[in-house]
Amino acid sequence: MRERGRTRRLLGLGARTGGAMIRTRLGGQADWRALGEALFDGLSELKGPAMKLAQIMAQWDDLLPPDLAEELARLQRQAEPMPWESIRRTLVEQYGDPEAHFREIETRPFASASMGQVHRAVTHDGETVVLKVQYPGLAEVLESDLAQVRRLMRLGRWLKVPQARLDALFEELAVSLRGELDYRAEAQALERYRQRYRQMDGLVIPEPLPVLCGERVLAMRFVPGTPLRDLEGADDALRQKAAVTLADWITEELFTHGELHADPHAGNFAVDDQGRLVIYDLGAVIAVPEERLRAMMLLLESTLAQDPMAMDEALLRLGGRQGQGAPLALYRESAEAVSALFAPGEQDFGDVRVHRRLRDLTPRVWAAMDRLQPPADTLLLSRTLNGHYWNLVRLDARLDMQARTAPLLAWAKR
Repeated sequence: MRERGRTRRLLGLGARTGGAMIRTRLGGQADWRALGEALFDGLSELKGPAMKLAQIMAQWDDLLPPDLAEELARLQRQAEPMPWESIRRTLVEQYGDPEAHFREIETRPFASASMGQVHRAVTHDGETVVLKVQYPGLAEVLESDLAQVRRLMRLGRWLKVPQARLDALFEELAVSLRGELDYRAEAQALERYRQRYRQMDGLVIPEPLPVLCGERVLAMRFVPGTPLRDLEGADDALRQKAAVTLADWITEELFTHGELHADPHAGNFAVDDQGRLVIYDLGAVIAVPEERLRAMMLLLESTLAQDPMAMDEALLRLGGRQGQGAPLALYRESAEAVSALFAPGEQDFGDVRVHRRLRDLTPRVWAAMDRLQPPADTLLLSRTLNGHYWNLVRLDARLDMQARTAPLLAWAKR
């Protein structure tokens, strides 16, 4: 990875993205499909933090122009793989002679991500494992890439996100990416989650193999499953079982353990043939303080009560909301849209009318962002929860959200 060439390409992609946003702001038309294709081609080859940022943006299904979102979503499933020769060098650095540990290693990856790619292998004992291998040279170019990502994030000012919030959001992203470089930390997270959720029958977390793990290679037992994005048309009972497990797991993560899986794109999750939810990637886990949770639940309560003044007060308590706050009409319409998911009885996450209404409101919410000014950690938490929401949409989940949230709202007041 030649640092100077990477920087030029990232700057070029950033300039092209900024130009499209400026044309749109000035009332012109942008070719979002062409921009998306250029970003896919460039970031798929470059990998690293910029590709990670694009994957995060792709999870904002309700924010980006559809053509751009569709192209960026391809980075979650069709990214160009690193040549095998480069990956093998990392394996040699880890193991010396990989053939001493593995009878066979598939040279073609079955998953390519922003920081590494995954290869199946078979041990000499005949067990199938997966090897998550970090891209060569990534640690050396990380800080340079992050500097370019910071420049790209300045485009958020066109969405009226204050610079201080963008800087804080960048620091959250930078800390997360630096942490993801050490695969031994992810191996520890996998084992921690395996122990934590061992009684949750509907959840499967692959077992790390410490003797085969290192700083840049993560080895796990192979757990087959169908990715969430490929479950359209699958058996309804199987999808509903996985949806209930996903909702139960997120609730326990947040309200019992004060953590949240912060990389919710669909490629990190699958469903096995028993309807169990499989979590493949634990490289990004964020802490969620109890006080933040209580404040967010009070915002939800005022939203469900459709009380604009209480919503404004809850935003102040969260640490956001500047000046006059958002127009009361926007609070009211947002509350009406969100409340549909919390009506009595089962709510259908596959009902396009619900998230279409939320999507239609999003541009107005972003237009008021200079007055709302949510804290950076709330932006990150919101983005993560939004990603999990869309995973429930992909599963066509039917959940009684009112029953699920009632005890949490009561807890927030204690």
